Amino acid sequence: QVQLVESGGGLVQAGGSLRLSCVASGIIFSFNAMGWYRQAPGKERELVASITSISTTYAASVKGRFTISRDNAKNTVYLQMNSLKPEDTAVYYCAAGTVFPGPVDYWGKGTLVTVSS
Repeated sequence: QVQLVESGGGLVQAGGSLRLSCVASGIIFSFNAMGWYRQAPGKERELVASITSISTTYAASVKGRFTISRDNAKNTVYLQMNSLKPEDTAVYYCAAGTVFPGPVDYWGKGTLVTVSS
């Protein structure tokens, strides 16, 4: 059974930082591309960042502020979020797939990030 479990969300003031973690089980983690998506109230889910064994990608809105990384030994992908803005408020979802953007094979349940002004 595949599970992606996110943690690290919470309430933070604008300008602050948070680090999200996603622990994967039931998949060969190192073979998968991993991504972080987010969905704000009333908006569509969007890809924030993705990582493979050789590359990373970022949405224009977070480039320079967010950093995605992975630890294959721990089956974990991280999203370091700095200089947070109120518009970063959303539920953040971990995803596993072959390539991003692209079809998502597995989703986590999400973790809420709230940035106050």
